[in-house]
Amino acid sequence: MRKAMTSRGILFLVLFLMLVAALIFGVDADNDFRENSIKGPQEIDAESYMLRITGLVANSKNYTYDEVVNEHQHYEKVVTLNCVEGWSVTVLWEGVLVRDLLAEAEPLANAEVLIFHAYDGYTTSLPIDYIMDNDILMAYKIDDVILPPERGFPFQLVAESRWGYKWIKWITEIELSDDANYRGYWESRGYSNSADLDESFLGD
Repeated sequence: MRKAMTSRGILFLVLFLMLVAALIFGVDADNDFRENSIKGPQEIDAESYMLRITGLVANSKNYTYDEVVNEHQHYEKVVTLNCVEGWSVTVLWEGVLVRDLLAEAEPLANAEVLIFHAYDGYTTSLPIDYIMDNDILMAYKIDDVILPPERGFPFQLVAESRWGYKWIKWITEIELSDDANYRGYWESRGYSNSADLDESFLGD
């Protein structure tokens, strides 16, 4: 009798099929992205949008889109997004620093992790030290153009030096937590929680 395929075997098969698709259909390495979100592009109304900062903070925050964009310092940075499917894109990102938003919420001493929540239910996490020690952007523009829905309007995380599944789109909430073992959507399915580009994305 055949043995059931392990979860890691299924993951390898899915990755192999994605790589084959990328080779067949091609990707413009300079300016093109592949649509690989879990539920397709999300349509979010800027007028009713709210960004919440919750969890282990002294002051929970709720920001409108305009408050994030117009009441915080803007930064620009050219950063390459590297996808586990085998393609990469280098573009100019413009946005606000995540740590500037955190400073207003005042993280508590026991906060270790930021859990990012998306409009489509996707989640991922990053250590608070990574956010505070680096100029990590939450972008609202790409190559001087407001993010279109497929690129994550209103905001996409520019998680430089991390694999693409940490670059969460359609951000609606940033939750501060003490759960260093939290696993997001892909991490709970076998991807590395650290997602360091210098290491394999398969497990920790």
